[in-house]
Amino acid sequence: MTINPSITKSVSRDIPLNKLVPAPDNVRKTPRDSAVAERAASIEAHGLLHNLTVRPELDEERHETGKYEVIAGRTRLAALKLLASRKKVAKNAPIPCNIREDGIGTELSLAENIEREQLHPADEFEAFRDLQEKGLGADSIAARFGVTPRLVKERLKLGAASTDLINFYRQGTMTLEQLMAFTVTDDHARQRSVWDTLSFDKSPGRIRRTLLESHIPAGDRRARFVSLVAYEAAGGVIVRDLFSEDDGGYLADATLLDRLARTKLDAAADTLRAEGWKWVEAAIDFPHSHGLARVYPRDVELSGEDIVRLDEIEAELDPLYAALEQAGEPNPELERQIATLTAEYDRIEGKQRVYEPDDVARAGAFVCIGPDGGAEVVRGFVRREDMPSEEQQPDDAAEVSATAGRAETDPAGEEDEPVRLSGALIADLSAHRTAALRAAVSVRPDVALQAITHALALDCFYLAPNAHSCLRMHVHRTQLETSAPGIGATTPALALETHQEAWAARMPRDPGDLWGFVRDLPLTECMTLLAHCVSFALDAVETGAQTPQALAHAELLAKSVALDMRVSWSPTVASYLGRVPKALILEAVSEGVSAETAERIIGLKKADMAQAAENLLKGTGWLPKQLRPRPQSDTVEDNNLQQAAQ
Repeated sequence: MTINPSITKSVSRDIPLNKLVPAPDNVRKTPRDSAVAERAASIEAHGLLHNLTVRPELDEERHETGKYEVIAGRTRLAALKLLASRKKVAKNAPIPCNIREDGIGTELSLAENIEREQLHPADEFEAFRDLQEKGLGADSIAARFGVTPRLVKERLKLGAASTDLINFYRQGTMTLEQLMAFTVTDDHARQRSVWDTLSFDKSPGRIRRTLLESHIPAGDRRARFVSLVAYEAAGGVIVRDLFSEDDGGYLADATLLDRLARTKLDAAADTLRAEGWKWVEAAIDFPHSHGLARVYPRDVELSGEDIVRLDEIEAELDPLYAALEQAGEPNPELERQIATLTAEYDRIEGKQRVYEPDDVARAGAFVCIGPDGGAEVVRGFVRREDMPSEEQQPDDAAEVSATAGRAETDPAGEEDEPVRLSGALIADLSAHRTAALRAAVSVRPDVALQAITHALALDCFYLAPNAHSCLRMHVHRTQLETSAPGIGATTPALALETHQEAWAARMPRDPGDLWGFVRDLPLTECMTLLAHCVSFALDAVETGAQTPQALAHAELLAKSVALDMRVSWSPTVASYLGRVPKALILEAVSEGVSAETAERIIGLKKADMAQAAENLLKGTGWLPKQLRPRPQSDTVEDNNLQQAAQ
C-alpha cells in the first residue's frame, strides 16, 4: 500500500492559546454549547488528550501573520477559550499542536470528523460504572465530564444492568428503551428471566409491569392517600425508576401500604362517628355491592354570615390562583393557602345539605379512598334491620277508619255505641268508588303521569313508601353488583347516583307531602323524574331469570335511546379478555385490528395473549356481540323483536 506523502508533512509544537484562531474551512462551523462545556470540563479534569491540527494563517499577500488556524479541533479550541475566560488556564497557555504546512483544510477537517468513531452507548455505560467502582461518585463524574449528575446516574443505572442484557443491546436485539425498562430492578436473574419469558409483547411498558407485578405504582390512590413520606417512615421500600417521567417509583410492600391506609381510614372514621351516625365503616374500596337502602340530605338556606364568607373566600382565592399560575412552578406556601381556603369553602357549602336527626340515628356511613387519593365519605345507608316498618296511618286517617260507617244515633237521642257498616259493605262501596276513580283517571293522562311518578318516587326515595300511594306498583331493583362487582364505580352508575342525589335534595321530608311536590312540577320536570325512577326498574341482565320477551324489549329500549356501549366499556383483561377462551381473544383481535395481527399472538400463553390483546384493541372501539348496537336499518329483525316482546 502506498502512503500519501502528505501524511508526513506535520510538525508537533506548542503554540500559545491566544495565537490560535478557527479555520474558515473547518467543516464543524458551530459547536454545540453543551459540547463545548462538556469538553471544557474534560480538559480541566484530564488535560488535552489530542493535539489540535493547525496551519499558519496567511494574509492577503500570502505572508504568515504569526497566528495559526485550527483546521481540526474547533470544539477543543472553543473549550480552551472557555477555560481561559474562566481563568482556569492562561490566555497564552502553550497548546500542543500538529502544524500542517501543506495547507490542506476542508479535506482534513472532514476526514477527522468522518473517521472519528463514536463510542457505543453500552461502552459508555460500563465506563461510567468502572469509574464508580474506583470510588468516584456521580457528582464527581459529572463535574469531570461536564454533564449533569442525573445523566451520570442514568448511565450508571444502565451500566448496572445484567451483562447479558447489555450485550443484547450491543448486538441490536434489544432497544435502549427496553434496557431502560429493565433497570427498575437490580435482580439480574429476574431481568434475564423476564426477557426470555416475554415473547410477543416486549414493549417497555410490558417489561416494567412484569418486573413490578407485585409492586404498587406511586400514583396509586392508596399511595397518595398514605403519602410516600409516611410509607418510607414506616420502613417501606420504594423502587425508583430513573427513566419514568415523574420518577415516582413503585412501592414494594403492598401489605404495609394497606395497613397504613386502614389505620388512616380508621382515624377518619372516628372523626365521622362524632356526627352521630349509628355505624361507620372504613374500607379501602367503597363497597358498591352493599345493597342497602339510602336516606338523603335536605337542602337548607345558608345564613347571611355564611353567604358573605363564601364571597370573601372566592375573592381571596382569585389572586392566589393567579399568582400560582404566574409563578409557573410549584409554590408550597401558595398551595397551602389555597388548600386551607378551599377546605373552609367546602365546609360552609356543605351546610346547605343536612340530614334529619332521626335519619342519622338509624343510618350509617362509609369512609373509603376516593379516586383522587383523598378520604371519601358517603353517608346515609340504612341496614335492613334498621328499616322502619310500614308507617302507621296518620291520626286523621285512623279516626276515619275507626268511625267508618257510623250510623246516625237513634231518634231518641241515645248516644250509645255507634253502629258500624259491615266490612263487606265498605268493600262494596269503595269498589264502586275505585271504578269511578279509574274511569276518571283514564281520560286524564296528566294526572296519570303524576300518579305514576308519585308512586315510583316514593319507592326510590323513601324507606317505607307503600302506605302513601293507592297505586299498586313499585320499583324492583336488581342489584347489578351481584353480576358485575365494581360496576358501581363506572361512569353510568356514578351518573345515575348524581341524578339521585340531586332529586333527593329537592324531595319533601314527609312522604305524605310528595303528592303536592309532584303535582306542582312542570310537565317536563315530572317526566324527567319519572324517567329517573323507571331507570331503576330496568333489568336486562341475562342470568336465565329473564324471559326472551323481556330481553327483546330491552333491545328495543336500547335502540330507542341510541345506546352506544363504546362510551362506557372497553375490552380489558379484567372486563373480558381474561375471562374468555383463547379462541375468542383471537377472534376479538381479528375483528378489532386484523387477522394478520391475531396470527402474531397465536403462540402466546393465555395471560400474555389477553394482555397483548388489550393493548392491541385499545382505541379500536371493538365490542363483543352482546354489547354491539343493532343496525338501524334491520327492519325485519326489528319486527321479530317487537313480536317477541309482545
